[in-house]
Amino acid sequence: MKISNVTAIPLSYRLPEGKTVTMGVGSTLKRDAIIIRVETSDGIVGYGESHPGRSAGAIVSLIENTLKPLILGMQATDVIGAWQRIHRMQFSSHGLGAGAALAYSGIDMALWDIRGKAANMPLYELLGGSSKRIPAYAGGIALGYQPKESLAEEAQSYVDQGYRAVKLRIGDTTQNDIARCLHVRKVLGDDIDILTDANTAYTIAQVRRVLPALADIKAGWLEEPFACNDFASYREAAKITPLVPIAAGENHFMRFEFAQMLEAGAVQVWQPDLSKTGGITEAIRIADLGSAFRIPIHAHSSATGLNHAATLHYLAAIENAGYFEACVSHFNPFRDMFGATFSIGKDGCVEPPKGPGLGVEVDEAIFKEYPVVDGPGYIVKF
Repeated sequence: MKISNVTAIPLSYRLPEGKTVTMGVGSTLKRDAIIIRVETSDGIVGYGESHPGRSAGAIVSLIENTLKPLILGMQATDVIGAWQRIHRMQFSSHGLGAGAALAYSGIDMALWDIRGKAANMPLYELLGGSSKRIPAYAGGIALGYQPKESLAEEAQSYVDQGYRAVKLRIGDTTQNDIARCLHVRKVLGDDIDILTDANTAYTIAQVRRVLPALADIKAGWLEEPFACNDFASYREAAKITPLVPIAAGENHFMRFEFAQMLEAGAVQVWQPDLSKTGGITEAIRIADLGSAFRIPIHAHSSATGLNHAATLHYLAAIENAGYFEACVSHFNPFRDMFGATFSIGKDGCVEPPKGPGLGVEVDEAIFKEYPVVDGPGYIVKF
């Protein structure tokens, strides 16, 4: 069964006028996604998702013109061989460039989808896992900067659905961030896990002011206070209080950058994104590396149901799995474009799909509803 074709399909959804979520990286204008289709000589087709970064067109070009020719004709089940070839020709000579990691992630995911379909096994089973309940938190592009009363109301609505954990967007002003967090804790009570995400918007001085308040509300973690390569600030933040773990990883690529985080000793919670970090093959290696040091994996999720499905399978198959990030955004049609991938239970947990491979039935006719839109996905005020 050979790889006969690879196609990258960019999609966009512009948010309705006046409907946005503001967070540390800006206010959302649109959602972008890239679907990867890998065809085989036996007629089995696999699908994956590559994160678009800030330029879907650039990632699509890299896939179509550089990565695709490298793997055409290879055994479709040889995920290790394909990874090694891409690494040899793309990563090792030009570094761990984010674009190449994003581009290859969707291809690798599609190859695992093919493996599962060929074996007639769900991915979690193929990876050595089982269909188990996975705790989920209400996340995605939601719970952003807004009056504390409406933020608490939104958070409560997710708790009413069954979620036992929510993630608040911080990185505004420290005064506003602290006020919002304190109010949400007061409204939700002590039994709900409150997680926080600064989206790289903080300085170390701001973290010094915010972390004591996060410790007071028993926050589950402070996510990405700094840029992904600012290891000096991460090390400094980890010294401030042991009561609030520092989380990062959605913008770190492949096991090599996670090894750097490990060596820095600054990040206690790892959050690889399967559409960014090198796909399922590399995410398994990252989980194994983390498990040796008792580091939990709370995987980051991206735009479409393909990534969500892959993430659920992945968490069901690793020993150090933590939360699944459930996208609860009101403006993400990509999440359910192929049907609901997950359903929150009264216990605050979800389960991986049961079908072969990723367990997602892709209807490509839907793609025409979401033609790609050029331009930035966020607007930032400097």
